[in-house]
Amino acid sequence: MAGFTERYLGDTGLKVGPLGIAASYGAPAEVFETAFEKGCNFFYLGGGWRRAAMKQAIRNLCRKGLRNRLVVALQSYARFGYLMEWFFRYNLRSMGIEQADVLVLGWHNRRPSSGLVRRAQEMKAKGVCRFLAMTGHQRSLFPQLAKEAQFDLFHIRYNAAHRGAEDEVFPHLKGRDRPGIVSYTATRWGELLNPKKMPAGESVPAPSDCYRFALSNPAVDVCMCGPKNLAEMQAALPALDLGPLDEEEIGRMKRIGDYVRRNTRKF
Repeated sequence: MAGFTERYLGDTGLKVGPLGIAASYGAPAEVFETAFEKGCNFFYLGGGWRRAAMKQAIRNLCRKGLRNRLVVALQSYARFGYLMEWFFRYNLRSMGIEQADVLVLGWHNRRPSSGLVRRAQEMKAKGVCRFLAMTGHQRSLFPQLAKEAQFDLFHIRYNAAHRGAEDEVFPHLKGRDRPGIVSYTATRWGELLNPKKMPAGESVPAPSDCYRFALSNPAVDVCMCGPKNLAEMQAALPALDLGPLDEEEIGRMKRIGDYVRRNTRKF
């Protein structure tokens, strides 16, 4: 079976490896650089102090002349345009780069304010970022915003326990000019890997199976991985060579996901 290969991120023209990497869980810079060597070039900097190691990895890779192979996505939780731009530029300087590939408006479960979107579009026009993204948990919002063509890609929660996007989002974002789709929470915060939360008769999935589940859906361009250390990154990387799950494996992941969803705390 063929593995997952590099692809375009929706209609952006950005070439991305199918497994993205998030800075949020404290992995050192060496982990991100190792993943980059394996084809993971979508570097996502969410909020918080744990961005430092990924910033260092980006500086290291840029010093090697590899900036053009990196896709840097920088998230902002700001709700006011001036603060968003000021902190965004500050973070660019701290990475030693002049432009991010993606500005992500973070955690919007209702429509972002027109002022915030307008400032983001102005930042794009100035060349501070190349593309605009939004993330949130309100799935019905993504098709609405896609019709308005204000965003180039969306970050969407999707895993074996949270499959609502299969009906509420993915069927509505189709075509050659569709927005890119980045999925996150592939392991449902580790609950899909917890032996104590498995249904009777089911073995614990490999971490790579969780990423393969998301990437087996053709709507997903990039599935995010948030490693804490090299071991967790190495546990995710086999997904690239193993490729899509077959129907039986998908059915197994859905059974586990349904059980976990019914028997654990709700999100």
